[in-house]
Amino acid sequence: MGLSTHVLDTMHGTPAAGMAVRLYATDGEAAQCIKELVLNQDGRNPDGLLLDGAGLKRGTYRLVFEVAAYFKARAVVLPEPNFLDRVILDFGVADASAHYHVPLLVSPWSYSTYRGS
Repeated sequence: MGLSTHVLDTMHGTPAAGMAVRLYATDGEAAQCIKELVLNQDGRNPDGLLLDGAGLKRGTYRLVFEVAAYFKARAVVLPEPNFLDRVILDFGVADASAHYHVPLLVSPWSYSTYRGS
């Protein structure tokens, strides 16, 4: 069990390899960064889970995906200011014994997420 993510670039039809991601534990408006990573060739954390079962606690979290920087690195011409700079997902973990998978489907102009398995 634990917490994982996976990012797919819907513009190119590929995993978002090289995208920077940060994970925060949140408490109201306060946020503490607990992990920074760059996605691997499959659009996933190269170390596996973001948090393992022992590290995942009941509470609120935030994932920040550096979308504009990723697309600029892929030589996509973006307007200034970018439509999407960062995608920020705030979510809650009610059952820390369950697996929480937070995927992101993203283009420079849209995104979608859900609780996966």
